[in-house]
Amino acid sequence: MVKRGIGLVYGGGNVGLMGEIASTVYAGLGEENVIGVIPEALQPREISGQTYGELRVVPDMHTRKAQMSAEADAFIGIPGGFGTLEELLEMVTWQQLGLHTKPVGIYNMAGYFDHLLDFFDHATEEGFIRQASRDIVIQADDPSELISKLEAYTPPPSIIKLALEGKLLHNLRG
Repeated sequence: MVKRGIGLVYGGGNVGLMGEIASTVYAGLGEENVIGVIPEALQPREISGQTYGELRVVPDMHTRKAQMSAEADAFIGIPGGFGTLEELLEMVTWQQLGLHTKPVGIYNMAGYFDHLLDFFDHATEEGFIRQASRDIVIQADDPSELISKLEAYTPPPSIIKLALEGKLLHNLRG
């Protein structure tokens, strides 16, 4: 990200892998290129010591995800737990529903997401996930390759149509 001049919008914590990425982007690109969004209740668990960039404290997880979605140009899931999976799958679902057309990627470091990706393929084969929806999830085991794929991503026409219809309905109601 630093080599390509790509800023970071992230969950605001400074521990674990995300903390390392935030620290690296902050050191390489400066404070104005790092935005952390953290719910008030998670501060004691996810922040220990120095924070990086602009830290926005929000009341809840819904507000966090909405703010992160509005600020980000793409989404990348890295190895993590249930919270990571929930946030990743929400961004996939939002695109499937036409709420955004931004690329969604998985950094499959050391095969961490192999079983999840296999499940996506299985659910597609069984007819529970349409192929166009399965194609939303971009994956790579090399971060540079993943960023290149995200930069080249074009959402399927069906997603673009849904997004445009949603904007039209919103404009008509708003």
